[in-house]
Amino acid sequence: KVPVWNGLTNLHHPTQALADFMTATEYIDKPFHEMKIVFVGDAANNVAYSLMITAAKLGAKFVALCPPTRRPEMDIVRMVREAYGGTVECYDIASRRQALAGADVVYTDVWVSMGEEHLFDERIRELQPYQVDVSMMMDTQNENCKFLHCLPAFHDLNTSVGRHVHEKYGLSAMECSDEVFRSERSVVFEQAANRVHTIKAVMVATVGHLERRAPDSLDQLAITG
Repeated sequence: KVPVWNGLTNLHHPTQALADFMTATEYIDKPFHEMKIVFVGDAANNVAYSLMITAAKLGAKFVALCPPTRRPEMDIVRMVREAYGGTVECYDIASRRQALAGADVVYTDVWVSMGEEHLFDERIRELQPYQVDVSMMMDTQNENCKFLHCLPAFHDLNTSVGRHVHEKYGLSAMECSDEVFRSERSVVFEQAANRVHTIKAVMVATVGHLERRAPDSLDQLAITG
């Protein structure tokens, strides 16, 4: 028997959520049950789903600030509520101050995921008002609020995608402004580094008890290596 790890699927990204909450513990001096996590943008993607499930398991408050068309699927929300006793609050941009007030973490992700490149027109039209900028961070009314992003991010024109979007749509950034991405509130690179530590922890927890057999030959060593 061997463990099967979910590194990422269309519906879930649990290993990302582990790194997210490890980062939260490093920068937010609160227990999980007192934390408020606000996910901004496409709240119907795998990162948002795993974040809301993990928040429910740990007792954190999860809020989605998103257009009605990108709200979490009700099956996921029902599972969060019934299986883990959590809640998912959804607000659109008209209620952004209510959604963001008191947030400890503001989290966003790309508007178009892998394999969805044909959806740029639709997603930009839906999500442009949801760009995380300085004013949105100010609406948290929490000077200690941190900005998280699972990366990669389109916050400037230093990528081919960023330049293409700028040429076609006139945007210099998409899901977050460059000012927020590079600000002191942003801990996105520390968050990315924590992917290493949490993945190693998963490996130790799931295969650390297995006895390691020495290879029978150099050929086998090269194969298993």
